[in-house]
Amino acid sequence: MILQRLALGLLSLLIVSIVIFTAVSMLPGDFASAVLGRSATPETVAAFQQNLGLDQPWPRRYFQWLAGALIGDFGNSFSNRPVSAVIGSRLFNTLKLAALTAMIAVPIAVFLGTICARYRNKPIDRFLSAITLASISLPEFFIAYVLMLFLATKLHIFPTLSSIRGSMDMLEQLHRMALPVLTLMFVTLAHMMRNTRAALIGIMSHPYIEMARLKGEPEMRIILRHALPNAIGPIASVIAINLAYLIAGVVVVEVVFVYPGIGQTMVDAVRNRDVPVVQACALIFAANYIILNLVADLVSIVSNPRLLHPR
Repeated sequence: MILQRLALGLLSLLIVSIVIFTAVSMLPGDFASAVLGRSATPETVAAFQQNLGLDQPWPRRYFQWLAGALIGDFGNSFSNRPVSAVIGSRLFNTLKLAALTAMIAVPIAVFLGTICARYRNKPIDRFLSAITLASISLPEFFIAYVLMLFLATKLHIFPTLSSIRGSMDMLEQLHRMALPVLTLMFVTLAHMMRNTRAALIGIMSHPYIEMARLKGEPEMRIILRHALPNAIGPIASVIAINLAYLIAGVVVVEVVFVYPGIGQTMVDAVRNRDVPVVQACALIFAANYIILNLVADLVSIVSNPRLLHPR
């Protein structure tokens, strides 16, 4: 079962790489002419295409790109810099932002989801459910601008721009990252909390939970000792999806706060028609989704060995 999931993950990544490379290659327009400008001579355009390998057949270009991607070499960008150098530090910044958000949001989401399941249909459950439903309904950029308006413009607690540099100390970086982290927390925490609540409520209807109640065990102990361990699979799946979003779905948040992450890099590459950088960013986003979903499947199997022997 586990080897089958790994094989399906690799196959999915291969198919996604073909789709990404094909889609970008089929975009209308001549990339060389777009980069060099209208005043470029045909000879200059041809030399530029030859230098970047754009004059080669599609299958050859794809397999060369795939072979390089397997070892982390995505070639050179149209600015004559290695793609890995362009996106390396930006990817690290995005991972840092995602890790900080996850460390705060995941424990809070599981805790609040447990509280809602414990006090189902009580005032606290209704209040938290209403708040999270409203949070899910709002787009990320709206939440970002509201937080920027109140916490940065009016109260002057945090800076409006989240541009960080390696020369800054950790406290200064955390101070500048506060607004993007808060925005991502509002977006991801609501999904994780509601799914944690739903998973626990589903488990609480099982006969062994009723038996534990008949034995006189406290409700919170039943949830923590019996229900929560059996709900790890569904909870891990939704956490994995939200963690994938924190890396691949932060484009809007990074653009709003001018955060130097991989999402901002991809937007700049699309604007500059830097195809190698766009392809590399898209492949990283896809690999991130596939790997985290694969991890969630493995966690589900480990937490519930019955999945290894489907009926």
